[in-house]
Amino acid sequence: MTDATPYDPAHLLGIEGMQADQIEPFLDLAASYALLSRSRKAPRDALLGRTVINLFFEDSTRTRTSFELAGKRLGADVINMTVATSSVNKGETLLDTAATLNAMRCDLLVVRHAQSGAPALLARKVEASVVNAGDGTHEHPTQALLDALTIRRHFGRLSGLTVAICGDVGHSRVARSNIHLLTAMGSRVRVVGPPTLVPGALSALGVEVFNNMEDGVKGADVLMALRLQKERMGSGLIPSEREYFRFYGLDRRRLALAAPNALVMHPGPMNRGVEIASDVADSDQSAIQEQVEMGVAVRMAVLDRLSRQRRTA
Repeated sequence: MTDATPYDPAHLLGIEGMQADQIEPFLDLAASYALLSRSRKAPRDALLGRTVINLFFEDSTRTRTSFELAGKRLGADVINMTVATSSVNKGETLLDTAATLNAMRCDLLVVRHAQSGAPALLARKVEASVVNAGDGTHEHPTQALLDALTIRRHFGRLSGLTVAICGDVGHSRVARSNIHLLTAMGSRVRVVGPPTLVPGALSALGVEVFNNMEDGVKGADVLMALRLQKERMGSGLIPSEREYFRFYGLDRRRLALAAPNALVMHPGPMNRGVEIASDVADSDQSAIQEQVEMGVAVRMAVLDRLSRQRRTA
């Protein structure tokens, strides 16, 4: 279930298929929410009377918490469904769950699932607007939006920038969504890592593939390190974490090869000393904490826009 779903403004299931003029409104609204959040003036009645259910079949801290904060800051009733204690663990199917959620009359459903395509399936079966909070190795659209917003805040644009996405690209839904978004917005995207984690077939997505870290980061405006997806890997894809850092870790030496004042990013959680050195993650060029802040603003924008779409439908 990994085929692209045509863009439907009633849901946010993925970035693939979206055009620049469909992406920009999310970024513009999120930028305004970022300013309002810093001034503590978020409109707490934008989602008044609306119900948001966070349905997470996989563990998450940042994503679930930021969706919860986003919903509450906009005045929504937010419910976190803990799958470990739900009927799903007793054998209930995803379609049974959809029927239950429909009976609850929720307005917005945020879904994270280990199976690629699960949010798209739910979107066909529930009346609520569905937001994909990460499905398998398929997509993580709100992460790509918050990454794009962070980059745009620093450079004032996305078009014409060179972005190097480094590490376990093959297993990363974050990388896939970023590739689709950044190429749609006119960025030049490189993917960098060992052949076992960065297959050459990725070039079909319109990116440049590098298996040498030094070549891949040279002159890049943005360096985005990815977490090793060890839970999705088979054995033997990397010799060891120590060897991986030696050849593909983002350290000061490799940062110096990038463009002056290149931006350092990581979607988290970080494995320090594996994908990225601590002194790089904590440097003045790092936007990692800003990414977390922008995550709340982006998710506010997504919930707001989808709620408005429901009201006008």
